[in-house]
Amino acid sequence: MTRHLVAAIVLTAIGTVAIAKTPVATGTGGAVATISEQASQSALAILDKGGNAIDAAIAAAATLGVTDPFSCGIGGGGFMVVYLAREQRVVTIDHRETAPAAFSPATFLDNGKEMDFDTVVASGQSVGVPGTVRGWDEALRRYGTMSFKQVLAPAIDVAAKGFTVNANFSRLVDENADKFRRFPATAALYLKDGMAPPPGTLLKNPGLASTYRALAQGGVKAFYEGPVARAIVDAVNRPATAPGVSVRGGKLTLADLANYEARIRQPVRSTYRGYELYGMPLPSSGGVTVLVALNLLEGWDLKALPRAQAEHLYLEASRLAFADRNAYLADPEYVDAPVAGLLSKEYAAQRRKLIDAGRAATGPVVAGDPYPFQQDASVPQRPAPTARLRQESAHTTHLTVSDKAGNVVSYTFTIESWGGSGIVVPGHGFLLNNEMTDFEFSGPGPNVPEAGKRPRSSMAPTIALKDGKPAFTIGSPGGATIITTVLQTIVNHVDFGMRMDQAIDAPRLSQRNGPTTDIEPGFDEAAQADALVRLGQRWASEPEEIGAANALVFNPDGTVTAVSEGHRHGVGSALVQKKGH
Repeated sequence: MTRHLVAAIVLTAIGTVAIAKTPVATGTGGAVATISEQASQSALAILDKGGNAIDAAIAAAATLGVTDPFSCGIGGGGFMVVYLAREQRVVTIDHRETAPAAFSPATFLDNGKEMDFDTVVASGQSVGVPGTVRGWDEALRRYGTMSFKQVLAPAIDVAAKGFTVNANFSRLVDENADKFRRFPATAALYLKDGMAPPPGTLLKNPGLASTYRALAQGGVKAFYEGPVARAIVDAVNRPATAPGVSVRGGKLTLADLANYEARIRQPVRSTYRGYELYGMPLPSSGGVTVLVALNLLEGWDLKALPRAQAEHLYLEASRLAFADRNAYLADPEYVDAPVAGLLSKEYAAQRRKLIDAGRAATGPVVAGDPYPFQQDASVPQRPAPTARLRQESAHTTHLTVSDKAGNVVSYTFTIESWGGSGIVVPGHGFLLNNEMTDFEFSGPGPNVPEAGKRPRSSMAPTIALKDGKPAFTIGSPGGATIITTVLQTIVNHVDFGMRMDQAIDAPRLSQRNGPTTDIEPGFDEAAQADALVRLGQRWASEPEEIGAANALVFNPDGTVTAVSEGHRHGVGSALVQKKGH
């Protein structure tokens, strides 16, 4: 049985058939929440055929690579958090992009000076070794029940038959048209007479359909070896550009692709108000930073405080957590980050004393010293904190799926900026990432580029357990604002008692240890904002939409509620299985 709790209903289209799209749904079987109706339908189709949550998550992700190609796809990478019901444990799959072997800390320096950021983005130099396909393969082989051929079938169908472009898709193309015009393969796929396709256009991607078919037949090797791999290397090293356009090439090799490995990592874990929270470990800073902030907030009974007072504490806890994130966190295979110390409740008690409940900090705060709380007899070297933080792209996607057996997936993946590097691999229909710009362009610091290194991420797919069973999932795109979106949604849901749809739809505030806090349009005019200003909070001058979250809530009566955005990013898509599946 399915019922729709309506936060908003819009019409979307699969092919040319318009159907209702709702961001909230409750039922008794498996469930899915994504930002795309086609992706949610793909996941549901796999669940209905007997696939588990892992199978369905990859089906949804592959479809998102067709319908939302500017934020994700097989040219990028991501992080998957999985709850395995039978074993009652949480595992994570790190398939973050890696730096090619030719990289060094000086890669983004020209005569000792940092290269122009935007110039690097739209070039082969920004492309990391894609990890998505390897991650999907690891997930299916270890924890899935289906083959590539089965889980890719829905996405192949959407790519081959086409989907109807909506206003959000058209807007994203328009905003990136200059970048796309530089590369003929990209322009041919996503531009119509040099302009964004208008809403209502039927868009097909035969190149991506062909690539997915190659994966369905040949498995993971069809991507990392052979014709597809050679096409990727050529596209990175010698980007085909429009007449008169010149961009930097990269130094990617076939060996870089063939040697790429996903990592199965232990999740980071902490407790909060009776919940066990599991998140993504390094090289994603998201899980650690969310948990550091929650440890700080645990010292106050937020639900008993006036709303503005509680939100002030949330912003100040986030500020402190980001100070530590920026100073210490990076790829754990290159940096000995003091994660145990950072997640220590005793460390949180010490850092909490720096928060003034009546007044905001006047600017960035310094990182703390977690090493006394490490309980590490080797006394690792304390790195020099970074002096500043490079802006992080806000363009990613998150999805979440559960199945009737109780398995749960919380999955965030990306190609970095909207449209990544802007380079579509000719003949293969997918955009390549610009993930290498997530490194700091110069040091010293833990997140400088190095050969084989994974750039630090903010992705924070999260699964919460209560009494040993799944309680909810949450995750979002948004660059560094992912961390604050996940953190604020947890506070809204757990502390303020909001239903998850209310927690997601509430106005978002993002403080990342900067002089001002990012807000969404219209918030600065609200009474809530005035109360925070009186506590010393200051707003960024240009409000913008923050995040596009998706969540699942496992209800006490045994039902599950899937929740997507009610108004952001064109409204999301939540679906549940009907009774009998």
